[in-house]
Amino acid sequence: MPLNSIPPTTTVEHLEIKRKAARDQCHSDVAFWGGVIPGNQGDLKPLLAAGIAGFKCFLIESGVDDTSTVLLFHAELGSTVPSDHSDINSYSTFLDSRSEKLETDAISLITSLQSKYPALRCHIVHLSASSALPIIQTARAAGLNLTVETCFHYLCLSAGEIPDGHPEFKCCPPVREADNRELLWAGLKEGLIDFVVSDHSPCVAELKKLDEGDIMGAWGGISTLGLGLSLLWTEGQRRGISIAQIVEWLSLKTAAHAGLGHLKGQLRVGLDGDFVIWDPNKEYTVGTIGGCGFPTLIYLCPQVTSDHLKFKNKISPYVGMTLRGEVEQTYLRGTLVYDIAMDKCLAERKPVGHLLSNGH
Repeated sequence: MPLNSIPPTTTVEHLEIKRKAARDQCHSDVAFWGGVIPGNQGDLKPLLAAGIAGFKCFLIESGVDDTSTVLLFHAELGSTVPSDHSDINSYSTFLDSRSEKLETDAISLITSLQSKYPALRCHIVHLSASSALPIIQTARAAGLNLTVETCFHYLCLSAGEIPDGHPEFKCCPPVREADNRELLWAGLKEGLIDFVVSDHSPCVAELKKLDEGDIMGAWGGISTLGLGLSLLWTEGQRRGISIAQIVEWLSLKTAAHAGLGHLKGQLRVGLDGDFVIWDPNKEYTVGTIGGCGFPTLIYLCPQVTSDHLKFKNKISPYVGMTLRGEVEQTYLRGTLVYDIAMDKCLAERKPVGHLLSNGH
């Protein structure tokens, strides 16, 4: 999130502020993306030299001629304003305000601009609209260097299942209908969508407006860190997806995309040795406070608490959902950094994550 975490990573100075804050605080290795905004063209090459992995922008033309990097696009063009009589607590009000056309128009514009700079790597972040897949297919057939991601929430949730007055389900672009979700799965299996990410966009509880139930006014973002493997495995098993495919979507291709394929994403001699030990059959229910609420579905333990949500602001639409597949241990560069059996003990250890720069 280079552009909506303060300060935005649009200058080397801002990058260094974030690195200073992160130093000795990371339990995993971390690389930073930079941001493109009107007026910071002069900062782009210095940011590359300072080690960022690539750039994200909100639908503007790139000022970078260096084709060794990648330009990430939040692909929505404009926004529809709901009428004065719309119910701000209704999910349908929010969904109607951000139609699929916003995404298809944006991706059409991106691919038309990219055709003028065919060597430039472009990437569509958090694709929600399945109606954009034919545009992506046409661009690829024309030889454009275009990659696409989607998110756990677009593959695991659907608009018809989202209750009104629950802003924890709000994200941009929005979670759409069940038919759209299945078309995204088809695009992922076909290879039109390259990989799956969290698009983890947390905020303090006040900004989510949970008490008011104000979906229209709430911060847009879904928190998923730590749950992604279980989410994709749970939903993937219903669709005949193998663990090998999930490893490709979550590890191999994401590492290559960020310029870290020579270090991360697979188990091979000479790479970092990042891996997890997990039980693919263990089920658990995501919870935030004592008592899971679904005791008959839990094999893990009689009490499921906020320990499932490792991030700071423990707000997630997955609370109460029963998932399959649980990470028992995590190894970073061959070193044990997480063990479910002694989680709190390991948390007291000094973080060993590295701040990565230009893939190193």
